[in-house]
Amino acid sequence: MATLVEFSVSTETFSFGTLFGTIPGVSVELERLVPTTESLFPYVWIRGASTPEVEAALEAAPETAGFTQVDDLGTDGILYRTAWNPAQDGVLKAIAESDVTLLSATGKRDRWLFRLRVENHGALGEFRTRCRDREIDIEVARVQPLQPIEHSGGITPAQFEALELAYRGGYFDDPRRATLDDLAAELGITRQSLAGRLRRGHRNLLTGLFDGDNGFDRLEGAMSRTE
Repeated sequence: MATLVEFSVSTETFSFGTLFGTIPGVSVELERLVPTTESLFPYVWIRGASTPEVEAALEAAPETAGFTQVDDLGTDGILYRTAWNPAQDGVLKAIAESDVTLLSATGKRDRWLFRLRVENHGALGEFRTRCRDREIDIEVARVQPLQPIEHSGGITPAQFEALELAYRGGYFDDPRRATLDDLAAELGITRQSLAGRLRRGHRNLLTGLFDGDNGFDRLEGAMSRTE
């Protein structure tokens, strides 16, 4: 059964994380996207830092081969598309060499939190062994089986996975940063199968929201907070 694993490492262990360690209050989110390049995380959200501070750090980093600013949302963050070599970083190299899927990575000055999808305990054990071989100290925060989410209309693990990948990959953004074909290739399924998973997942989410009295209570509560 697929399992969600969350673990953290110190900033010193993750070389990309040290780029902004001198900027007080900065936070960084590396967005997982389909592997159209060799970079595991071509998109990087940076919050709590100015454009000159961010670009100075990126230019000075040996891991960064290039970068382009995509959007500047002010206090909500700056989005960059980057080209960098994850093979230079022990944590990401251990992930890339293991049979696990990296979903996200977020960090501040002292700690980084990673989220993985692991198909079985053997794959998790392999990843932890690779980390020990590289003397990387990981602190596991959560290990949770990907079960259907009852309160959201019975979403299956496959539907949850498809929706999360589409969301994090930018499929719902305007303009879109990923297509159905891109996401289907990432999951190893056909375009038609992915479209079906997304459609059924949306339907189940709406079923959990609108069916029955509880759904209307939640909707009325949300509307009252906006009035």
